[in-house]
Amino acid sequence: MNIDFNALPSPCYVVDERLLKKNLETLKYVQDQTGCRILLALKGFSMFAAFPLIEKYLAGITASSLFEAKLGYEEMGKEVHIYAPAYRDDEFNEIMQYSDHIVFNSFNQWSKYKELVKSKGSKKIECGIRINPEYSEIETDIYNPCFKHSRLGVTLANFKPEELDGIDGLHFHTMCEQNSDTLERTIKVVDEKFGAYIKKMKWINFGGGHHITRPDYDIEILIRSIMFIKNKYGVDVYLEPGEAVALNTGYLVTTVLDTIDNDMNLAILDTSAACHMPDVLEMPYRPQIIDAGMPSEYAYTYRFGGPTCLAGDVIGDYSFKQPLKPGDKLVFCDMAHYTMVKNNTFNGINLPSIALFSETEGTKVVKQFDYKDYKSRLS
Repeated sequence: MNIDFNALPSPCYVVDERLLKKNLETLKYVQDQTGCRILLALKGFSMFAAFPLIEKYLAGITASSLFEAKLGYEEMGKEVHIYAPAYRDDEFNEIMQYSDHIVFNSFNQWSKYKELVKSKGSKKIECGIRINPEYSEIETDIYNPCFKHSRLGVTLANFKPEELDGIDGLHFHTMCEQNSDTLERTIKVVDEKFGAYIKKMKWINFGGGHHITRPDYDIEILIRSIMFIKNKYGVDVYLEPGEAVALNTGYLVTTVLDTIDNDMNLAILDTSAACHMPDVLEMPYRPQIIDAGMPSEYAYTYRFGGPTCLAGDVIGDYSFKQPLKPGDKLVFCDMAHYTMVKNNTFNGINLPSIALFSETEGTKVVKQFDYKDYKSRLS
């Protein structure tokens, strides 16, 4: 059964459960081979309509805020982990209510909240400290947690072993869309710098950025890296990829609104890079379109832009075998992760609908937005 993109509203995100399940089976293989526990990072993908499938494979979720923790608690009901650079006093009691693991960014934060955590007698909350090994292979600073003067994690020079009482684990996150050879090199640095403290822990969390479901990803190196730490220190290992869960599982269906000429063919779509796929501008990256080629690969090349007033709301250049006309449908690929979680209503542009495709139910639109959603975010 194929997805009928023409039957969907436009614009519309659609996630294919068949592709999602394939990713989840890969992640489950890693869990089965190593005994590690893999969490869905909601910062990358939080489409809770897909949680009934995801919870069959993964250990739970990891959150970056109270709202994400609450969503994971309510909609998946398995392990809930949370990390934030700093916590708010007015939210912390509720965070404890929903969370099983709380990771602190500094010993100041741990000192501030540890008595509150200990007083939560109704449940055992495990606590961790995020470390910064000061090693990363990410070249773009906006995505590099270990760039100079980073606010994320405790460096070895600032680590306070005398304040570890009550700390169950260590957490590091140094990667972004990278292969397992990067993790293997990172593990060596973490081991050299923090090994003396890892051996006192119950668990260590390798964070995210692991592109495990990418076709060229070397899973055996990942397994070797996990087992190296597990065997050396006898600790449990967590991973929390967001992107790897939903990588290449979703689409964004769009419509051509107009075509114009300004020394090249231009097309205005009903979707916006700034509003609906902001990583196109932030990374930046060029998403693929079904049946489209690179510029000049086919006879007709177009530069796609969105309907906002932002001059730089440009998605990229694509070529086609036939000229485009208003009303034509285009389908962007790999539009599940870092899209729904980051979109916005700049210029009052409506948010795309959200659909889920399964072999049993076909295509089901699970969410549509309107003026009320836009107005409710304003005052």
